[in-house]
Amino acid sequence: MTQAGAGRWRRWLPWIGAALGIVALLWVLRGFDADRFVATLADAQWRYLAVLVATIAAEQLVRAWKWRQLLRPLRMVATVRLFGAIMAGYLIAFLLPFGMGTVARSWLIAQRERLKLTSVLATVALDRLTDGVVFACLVPVALLSVVFPDPTGNIHAGLVWGGAISFVLFALLLFALAAYRRGALAADSRLLRLADRLPARMAGPVRRVAASFAEGIAWPRERWRGVGIVLASALIKLIAATHFLWAGLAFGIALQPAQYLFLIVFLGFLIILGHFIRMVGSFLIASVFVLGLFGVPEEPAFAMALVVQTGAMLTVWGIGALSMWLQGIALSQLRAAEVDAGVRCG
Repeated sequence: MTQAGAGRWRRWLPWIGAALGIVALLWVLRGFDADRFVATLADAQWRYLAVLVATIAAEQLVRAWKWRQLLRPLRMVATVRLFGAIMAGYLIAFLLPFGMGTVARSWLIAQRERLKLTSVLATVALDRLTDGVVFACLVPVALLSVVFPDPTGNIHAGLVWGGAISFVLFALLLFALAAYRRGALAADSRLLRLADRLPARMAGPVRRVAASFAEGIAWPRERWRGVGIVLASALIKLIAATHFLWAGLAFGIALQPAQYLFLIVFLGFLIILGHFIRMVGSFLIASVFVLGLFGVPEEPAFAMALVVQTGAMLTVWGIGALSMWLQGIALSQLRAAEVDAGVRCG
C-alpha cells in the first residue's frame, strides 16, 4: 500500500469504526423498548452509584499498590502518589490521542521522583503483562463455573483458544523482557554491539535508552512482593467484576457470583476485539451482549452498562483532574513528554 493510500485508510478508519459500532449496537438492542428503558431509569436506586464509584477507585488503588512493588527496585514511591498518577493518566487518555495515558502516568512519576522516563515505562509494561497472564488464567475458572447458552459451542471454543493464546503470548513477552534486560545490561551484548554500528551521534543515546529501559525491568527480590503483585492482579479483576454487581442492584438485577467473573472475562476479549477494529461503543455493545447471555433484558442491560461507564468516567475525571491540579500539570507539558518519549524510543 502506498503512503497516500495508507493516509486515506487512516482518515476513513474512524468513520468505519463508528459505522461498525452503530450497526453492532442496533443489533444487540434490536428489541429495545425506549419506554421501558425510561421506566427502568426512573425506578433506579441511585445510591448504588456511590458504591460503584468507591469500588472503581478501590480497584485503581490496588493497581497503585501493585505498581509500587514493581517500582521498588528503582525507588519506593507512596501508593497514594501512584494512585493520583494512574487516575491522571486515565483522564489524559480521554483528552489526548491513544496511548498517551501510559506515557502521562509514567512521566508524572518520573518527573516527581527524578527517575528516567523509559525506566518507569518498563515497570508499566510489567504491570500490563502480569495483568494479562492472570487474566488468561481466569478464563478456565470462568468457563468451568458458569453455564450459558451456546448451542454451536463457538463461544466456548473462542474463549478457550483466546485464553490459551493470550497466556502464551503474555508469557513469551515476559520472557522476552527478561532476555532483553540481560542483553541490554551486559557490557558485550549483541544489542549494544548493534547500537555501536549506528552513527556516533545516535549510538550513545540508543545505548542510554536501552539501558534505562532495562533497569526498569526488575522483579522485586522479596518473595512476598512478587506474590503480592500476582495477587493484586487477580484482585483487580475481581473488584472490576463487582462493578456490574452494584450497577445491577441499582436496577433490581442480581446475577450468580460466578457469572460476574465470566462477565468480566468475556467482556475483556470483546472489548479488545472492539479496540482492535476501532469500533465505537465497544464496551456498551459487549456488555449488553454478555448480559443477554444470562437472560438480562436489553433495557436494564443497557442501563447497567451506561451506569458502569458513567461511574468510571466520573471517578477518573474527578480524581484525575484533582491530581493534575495539585501537581500543577498542564496538557501542553504532557504533549511535550510524549514527543520526547517517542524521540528517545524511536
